[in-house]
Amino acid sequence: MLLYDKKVDEKQLNSLALAYMGDAVLEIYVRRHLLYSGKVKPNQLHREATKYVSAKGQAKVVHGLLEKGFFSEEEIAVLKRGRNAKSGTIPKNTDVQTYRYSTGFEAVLGYLYLAKREERLEEIIKAAFSIIESK
Repeated sequence: MLLYDKKVDEKQLNSLALAYMGDAVLEIYVRRHLLYSGKVKPNQLHREATKYVSAKGQAKVVHGLLEKGFFSEEEIAVLKRGRNAKSGTIPKNTDVQTYRYSTGFEAVLGYLYLAKREERLEEIIKAAFSIIESK
């Protein structure tokens, strides 16, 4: 990973910027997960990845993890900030509430990534994969 002299303060970042980072982080974990699980056909990869990165899938993860009390207070605060952020775009394939929960989830992932809290980030992603795959 490239190193930068300037440190980004994840606590001060806009929630949508955190979600932007979290979206990219999740995408890398999902792609690696699918490849390691033996899926290699491009069409199959895309179809499978959608289950993990769609707003519907992410909202399901958020609700499942909230029910289990999985998130810390700090993570819940970031989740709520992300959920309540006004993105200015209207989702095409989902309702606004689902879209907002997925944005909150991505904000948490971006926050943990930028805070260099990789162990916790991976705990959440592992739990998310478990929820998605339990359909």
